[in-house]
Amino acid sequence: MRLHILLLLVLPLSSFAAPDEPARSSDPFPMVVSTWPFVEAVRAAWRVVDSGFSGVDAIVAGCSACEELRCDGTVGPGGSPDENGETTLDALVMNGTTMDVGAVAAMRFVKDGIKAAKLVMEHTEHTLIVGEKASIFAISMGLQGPSNLSSPESLEKWIRWRASSCQPNFRKNISPTNSCGPYHLTDRCDKNLSEDDIFAASKANSVHFNRHNHDTISMAAIDKAGRIAVGTSTNGATFKIPGRVGDGPIAGSSAYADDEVGACGATGDGDIMMRFLPCYQAVESMRQGMEPSHAAANAISRIARKYPDFVGAVFAVNKHGVHAGACHGWTFQYSVRTPGMEDVQVFTVVPSI
Repeated sequence: MRLHILLLLVLPLSSFAAPDEPARSSDPFPMVVSTWPFVEAVRAAWRVVDSGFSGVDAIVAGCSACEELRCDGTVGPGGSPDENGETTLDALVMNGTTMDVGAVAAMRFVKDGIKAAKLVMEHTEHTLIVGEKASIFAISMGLQGPSNLSSPESLEKWIRWRASSCQPNFRKNISPTNSCGPYHLTDRCDKNLSEDDIFAASKANSVHFNRHNHDTISMAAIDKAGRIAVGTSTNGATFKIPGRVGDGPIAGSSAYADDEVGACGATGDGDIMMRFLPCYQAVESMRQGMEPSHAAANAISRIARKYPDFVGAVFAVNKHGVHAGACHGWTFQYSVRTPGMEDVQVFTVVPSI
């Protein structure tokens, strides 16, 4: 099967350049890079890092802005209900100088995902705290809660989904395949199904991923001292099975940073992408001498060879400020701000066919 890996156009939307020409700047720092045209989030991060604060502080400011704005309905409270109609949050922050990481997953009742992740990093010896215990920790450390993370919009979406027999969903190889359960294991013998029938049944209720039902803000910031940080925030996949954790809070999957090399951010089908740690792969490829464009494409191609139908993307930026992106299954955009820009610029990744 022919794989269509998407590579980077390295000029703004109104311009064109060959995919292999890396984006460069004579004065690259400070710098902020984010998945998608989350322009207000990048502006918030830029104001912080341009004022002399750290990359970590910029990440928290940028991701917090996206949580407050409910970017695309897939970041922060008020979106992406699970099978029970509840919204939960995943978030991560990583310091590329110390390699410290803090993350929360499936966090209930607290709306500040990225701030909770920073508290884990700065006030515990742990990397990841999950579920209701993450909520208790965050509230004990001064964050507001407990709060209802649902919204009228998320509840209405959930009600419509229930009325459609809970289709599509993330379950497979179960019975019944076309209702809201309760579910149990498929008895292949009793149903007398062929292997093709079983495969078709397992796919019949699968969710089609797109930017508006399964997305993450992943952000990298390089401060004036050249220190690199990354972070992510998401409310996960719409109609996910309760308790599901995607790639958002997993270091090396949704994001990764190392001052000695650079950083990476990812977005897409986290259930697939987290099996490959694409951001760790991209950073390590740059460590071995790859340009960001090749490192990003290599990370995506490794996934596409095994899962040709997956949807996802990464951006990669090296310690010199050269940035690029690659994607598969959709057109990807990412946002950048550097001192040489008057405002945030959005870059588009297109098929390299």
